[in-house]
Amino acid sequence: MAPPAQSQRSPSPSQPSGKGEVSDLKSQLRQLAGSRAPGIDDSKRELFKKVISYMTVGIDVSSLFGEMVMCSATSDIVLKKMCYLYVGNYAKVNPDLALLTINFLQRDCKDEDPMIRGLALRSLCSLRVANLVEYLVGPLGSGLKDNNNYVRTVAVMGVLKLYHISASTCVDADFPAMLKHSMLNDSDAQVVANCLSALQEIWSSEASSSEEASREREALLSKPVVYYFLNRIKEFSEWAQCLVLELVGKYVPSETSEIFDIMNLLEDRLQHANGAVVLATIKVFLQLTLSMTDVHQQYNEPSYVKKLKLEMLTAVANESNTYEIVTELCEYAANVDIPIARESIRAVGKIALQQYDVNAIVDRLLQFLEMEKDYVTAEALVLVKDLLRKYPQWSQDCIAVVGNISSKNIQEPKAKAALIWMLGEYSQDMHDAPYILESLIENWEDEHSAEVRLHLLTAVMKCFFKRPPETQKALGAALAAGLADFHQDVHDRALFYYRLLQYNVSVAQRVVDPPKQAVSVFADTQSSEIKDRIFDEFNSLSVVYQKPSYMFTDKEHRGPFEFSDELGHLSIGAESTGTVVPAQRVEANDKDLLLSVSEKEESGGPSNNASAYSAPSYDGSSVSAAASSQMLSELAISSVTGHASQSSLAIDDLLGLGLPVAPAPAPSPPLLKLNSKAVLDPGTFQQKWRQLPISLSQEYSVSPRGVAALTAPQALLRHMQGHSIHCIASGGQSPNYKFFFFAQKAEESSTFLVECIINTSSAKAQIKIKADDQSASEAFSTLFQSALSEFGLP
Repeated sequence: MAPPAQSQRSPSPSQPSGKGEVSDLKSQLRQLAGSRAPGIDDSKRELFKKVISYMTVGIDVSSLFGEMVMCSATSDIVLKKMCYLYVGNYAKVNPDLALLTINFLQRDCKDEDPMIRGLALRSLCSLRVANLVEYLVGPLGSGLKDNNNYVRTVAVMGVLKLYHISASTCVDADFPAMLKHSMLNDSDAQVVANCLSALQEIWSSEASSSEEASREREALLSKPVVYYFLNRIKEFSEWAQCLVLELVGKYVPSETSEIFDIMNLLEDRLQHANGAVVLATIKVFLQLTLSMTDVHQQYNEPSYVKKLKLEMLTAVANESNTYEIVTELCEYAANVDIPIARESIRAVGKIALQQYDVNAIVDRLLQFLEMEKDYVTAEALVLVKDLLRKYPQWSQDCIAVVGNISSKNIQEPKAKAALIWMLGEYSQDMHDAPYILESLIENWEDEHSAEVRLHLLTAVMKCFFKRPPETQKALGAALAAGLADFHQDVHDRALFYYRLLQYNVSVAQRVVDPPKQAVSVFADTQSSEIKDRIFDEFNSLSVVYQKPSYMFTDKEHRGPFEFSDELGHLSIGAESTGTVVPAQRVEANDKDLLLSVSEKEESGGPSNNASAYSAPSYDGSSVSAAASSQMLSELAISSVTGHASQSSLAIDDLLGLGLPVAPAPAPSPPLLKLNSKAVLDPGTFQQKWRQLPISLSQEYSVSPRGVAALTAPQALLRHMQGHSIHCIASGGQSPNYKFFFFAQKAEESSTFLVECIINTSSAKAQIKIKADDQSASEAFSTLFQSALSEFGLP
């Protein structure tokens, strides 16, 4: 039996099979060295890549040194980098070859591009050839004074490399002094950090033989230098921060207060994302407090103990010690432990709501709003809202500060909801309130919190009642977005507000923005006895009012609303304007509010609504209650002979909602009858669509109910099919949907084709109709519009 044939292994295409391929590379590089033809740099790149790949796998390509240097005369930074890599690899083992690189590296050190200057200087200092150090001094001196921070950073490390090649040359050139000057004066943090690292290494090596170097090393641990680094520590990278912290750990403070100053300055470093920085900070703390065992124990206090202390401070607060306790709690607000900082701000708010020294507390809360910490601002906003509910007399001071807060910087839902509440409640005092609310409504789809969207609906309603001309557009957009919202609560509130406005604007104002009294007791501060009483009356109005039933049924506990059995009407108490609505009328109207629009039209009852509204000008000052009432009455009050459809049209036109909820009176039954079982294949549809001209092009308005129902496009397809109009294709996503429909006459094969594009934001439908029988296009258009107008109705 013959021995098995040995497997032949072909050489890798990226590796030369012999000296011939290196010779070929050499000749190709030599040809390209002096060429300036277009695209020459691309050719050089391919050859350079081959050379670097050969060098990487250990193949000797040092014979190409001269050609590589000649080809480096280019402005292409990629070629420069590959050439510098090649030169740095072979210069150290072949000092004679390194001489060939000096000229072009020195020339590149003066290039206009700072990246090339820095790379060339780094490569020049990486040659590490002792007989070439004289060529490094000039470029290094220029590099330390370069106006580009990258070049200066490279130059600093180049000085350290020069020191390891020839220490005497480095010291004689006075480079350590230049590094010290850069360390204390350079604006770039990385340059400063490199200078510190280089000087520590140089002066540590020189200290044994030079008293001056020993003094300079000790000077690094002086108070001015240490504090200089501490004040700039946030500018440094993680590596540089560890370097600075190592230096600070060797510093010996002169007094105890200085120890705590340093610890306070470094406290936020304990929360750094980099573990090395955190450990280096802990090491500094331990070094500084070696003789302070009591302080060591304080670091071991867990968060739940701190939280318990906060609760104790809140519980013992009284009129005599409020200022001291609040001062202590405010110190916790700057704590690096974020949950503790939040709890401390809430504790300040609890004390404020207990009717102690409110003056000092309000000032502290307003200071929290000006801090540049998101979580502090968020907690403070929630507390300011509660504070204004209990102490409305502080509104001017609080609103002045809140008005300077950008809603874009508030991300937490509760805080954003609190800010929106203040924008609506005090819109007459906040000049930009309508415009801030409008910008929030424009980003409705980006707001994921239902709580924020609910507050936004209520706030824009309140703002509308106080500043109608500036807010009517925002209110219309908010109601349209709310009606199309997927969240049931948001949708229901928007629908409720819309129907209130449609019914009577004055009644809507009394429901949404009635006169308010200051909150006396918050639910979470109630006694346990009252809470138990409310729990016993669960599933009753006591839960809604957060009061036991006796507190809102006995006469002595009545609020601003009172029922008068003698007069038989509902009136507003001390703040009433004298308007009286008969009880029977209110009961009937309340029932009417629950009816659908179609049911209202069938009942034919009168509606107390407006038919037109003319928005007066607004001069920027706050609108008085009387003036606001007069403006709204123009919209809310009309002749009792008006109809609901006219009122709906006025409201929809005012708010830019398109057609009213109630559809227009149904047109007379069209003479056109459609085939309910019509069939058309896609190919025939496309052919007809290309051949037939457009018979009609119209724009229809889609009712708010239709817009809301369009969140499920299949519902429209089923609805139109019920009218013998079939969908052959559909697509798109909110807010733009596109549909292609077809229909056929019942008695003949004449076909209608429809392109329907619906925009849910504008509540408009663009319709294009093509027909075999163009004379029937108008009749079909009427039928199509009638079917579309009924979409979304129950």
